[in-house]
Amino acid sequence: MKTSSDKRIVMTLDAGGTNFRFSAVRGAKPVTETVALPSNGDNLTKCLANIVEGFTRVKKQCPEPPLAISFVFPGPADYPMGIIGDLGNLPGFRGGVALGPMLEQKFGIPTFINNDGDLFVYGEAIAGFLPYVNGLLEKAGSPKRYHNLFGVTLGTGFGGGIVRNGELFIGDNSMAGEVWLLRNKLNPTMNAEEGSCIRAVRRTYAEMAGIAFKKSPDPKEIGAIASGKAAGHRAAAVEAYRRLGEVAGDAMGNALTLIDGLAVIGGGVSKAYRLFLPALVEELNSTYTAPNGNKFRRLASKAFNLEDPKQLRKFLTGKTREIIIPGTRRKVKYDPLQRVGVGMSRLGTSEAVAIGAYAFALKKLGQQ
Repeated sequence: MKTSSDKRIVMTLDAGGTNFRFSAVRGAKPVTETVALPSNGDNLTKCLANIVEGFTRVKKQCPEPPLAISFVFPGPADYPMGIIGDLGNLPGFRGGVALGPMLEQKFGIPTFINNDGDLFVYGEAIAGFLPYVNGLLEKAGSPKRYHNLFGVTLGTGFGGGIVRNGELFIGDNSMAGEVWLLRNKLNPTMNAEEGSCIRAVRRTYAEMAGIAFKKSPDPKEIGAIASGKAAGHRAAAVEAYRRLGEVAGDAMGNALTLIDGLAVIGGGVSKAYRLFLPALVEELNSTYTAPNGNKFRRLASKAFNLEDPKQLRKFLTGKTREIIIPGTRRKVKYDPLQRVGVGMSRLGTSEAVAIGAYAFALKKLGQQ
């Protein structure tokens, strides 16, 4: 889907726990200035009024009438129906609120709501990581192409999303890709999010450095300590990111076992990928032990770190060769190396979400 040249306008919203930021996009680029209003998450009446007000102001700025509204909103939710459920950071929504239908009635245009992890991966599948990798494979002369993408965001939480053959996979309860609920490898009584987010990095650093959690630096500073660019407990900083890589890698390994595609990583913590990505890929390539003591791979395919130049070259080269079609003189290219690649967002998390929201609206409009 080509979003960059599309002339249709879609209004969107970045919904945070404190502020709502409204804008409109055309061709996957902003065409209005951002309108920011407080979320008033504990007061449903004020919250809904500000949502309507924000989109009203943006609509007035649009050079042409917008054809749809498409945005990210926290769950739980019935996203296809546009109904928001009991939100933790927006308590005014307790009991269920038909936000999508309300906006459709108010503005007279279709409204689409999704999860941020879903739209992040959708954006990367359309205009980011997936076409980037397939382009490299084509340039390398490889017959291999990828059609499925799994992705995670590492930040305040641990989000995920799945795109299969160009289609966003949401699930029957709008809860597909909820990787945060997978088991935490290092602390099996906890979920994976507690080992794959901002507080996980801070918690490990605090434990190893012998300080209280509230005195633990933020992940950016811990990354600087790990890299030797700031003073602090370097061993604790290095281990904090290594453990994040191990836990996130275990969770992603469980997902990739089912999805069998490329994997992309985004979110604020992902900027420190050099500190955790090697451990993550090492976990993907780890082994199980059979009762007889034999080892076998936890993933059927070999995982490659596509941010490592050497691994990227091996991934692109594969084991391509030509084989003869039996009974003929014809040959076909064959690459028997089963592999998956893991890499970082090519768009940036916010841009990927915006492109995902825009493209999702256009696709739904086309179906209608």
